[in-house]
Amino acid sequence: MTARVIPRSFGRFTLGMTVLLAVVALTLGCGGGLPEPAELDTRNEQCASCRMAVSSAVFASQLAAPGELPRFFDDLGCLADYLKAGKAPRGAVAFVADHRTRAWVRAAGAVYTRVPGLETPMGSHVIAHADTASRDQDADARGGTPVTATELFGAESAPRTPRGGA
Repeated sequence: MTARVIPRSFGRFTLGMTVLLAVVALTLGCGGGLPEPAELDTRNEQCASCRMAVSSAVFASQLAAPGELPRFFDDLGCLADYLKAGKAPRGAVAFVADHRTRAWVRAAGAVYTRVPGLETPMGSHVIAHADTASRDQDADARGGTPVTATELFGAESAPRTPRGGA
């Protein structure tokens, strides 16, 4: 019986492929989560819809998508227009700022209120909160009317909780 000789180059090729597959697996594993909100720089961000400065964090919103820069909006009406126009990138998650706390919350789970006497950047008069408790603690929301996400964004465009996320 004769022994088969495996060329040294085959061993290097196998090692190289193993390392490459490990790097690809790690890259996919690290980027597999849902998009998270980005930090808003009110001195430098422009609204992705109207191109006005996003100068007030309490009215801001954003779309975060895998592998893309975030898209910020200065008014919930601008986010609504953008979503209704079908411009959201694939896999995007919408976030809105809680008007009282300025914390980013998923738009799909937020509570919306239209306050006619409250000036918003583009005149939508709509503000968002993480929940009813935050809304009830916000003096600016008093006298407002609740608005559903479907009313604000439209039935086809309303943000939904992404699969695998809360």
